[in-house]
Parts: sequence; structure tokens; C-alpha cells
Amino acid sequence: MPAETRDEAIRYTADIVLLTDDHVLLIERRWNPYAGSWALPGGHVDAGEASLQAAVRELKEETGITVLAKDLRQVGAFDAPGRDPRGRYVTVAYTATLPEPVTPTPLDDAADARWWPINALPPLAFDHADILTATTR
Repeated sequence: MPAETRDEAIRYTADIVLLTDDHVLLIERRWNPYAGSWALPGGHVDAGEASLQAAVRELKEETGITVLAKDLRQVGAFDAPGRDPRGRYVTVAYTATLPEPVTPTPLDDAADARWWPINALPPLAFDHADILTATTR
């Protein structure tokens, strides 16, 4: 007898791991969940938009930094149940490395944005520590 299936609402997001030497760019979240916590820049993929374009857009909207889509490399998809307390979220993570830090400007969903040393990170929201580990191994 086949197993019973159940439809589940799935939300689609994109995150970006922007690196320079031994630093990573993080934002301080302005809104819940995890308001006040540090996270990778990212957010929802808009209707008709690919995750790559969403990553470029979200980075610009949250930090004022522009990275071209051609300079991003896909890290992978992260879809573990429970990775977001709002429900089922699937994110595609991308990474790029800048030759030197660009000063971020916290915008949109970001209360703050700054470069953090990879070896001295604050606790990260969601599963962003796992995404960062997958990027830097």
C-alpha cells in the first residue's frame, strides 16, 4: 500500500555568503523571526524571479552592495524541515568573494550590516551557520 502524501506550503528564498579574505558579510535582522540576530543577507524569491536574481537583489536591498549574478556560485539548496520557525522554507545559497571589503549600508530588513571575522562569528539565525560551513569547507 503506498504511503500517504500530504501537500505542504513551501516558501522559496535565496541567501548569499559574501566573503573577503577571512571575513563574511552579515546583517542584523530587523524583524522576527530572530529580530536582533545576525544572519546572511537574503530573502524571498519574487514571483517570476530566479533564485540567482533574488540573491543579487536581496544583497543590494539589505546592504547596498552590488554583486553581479555572473560572479556568484551556487553553494546548494537547504531544505531541512524546521530550518525556519515560520514554516517550510527552501533556500538556495550563493557565494562570491570580493578582493577587499566594501562598506555595507544597512537597508530594508537589516538593522545593521557588517563584516565579521570567520573565526569570531556571533550566533547565526536559522541554519546560516550550516550554510557558511558548506561554503567554506
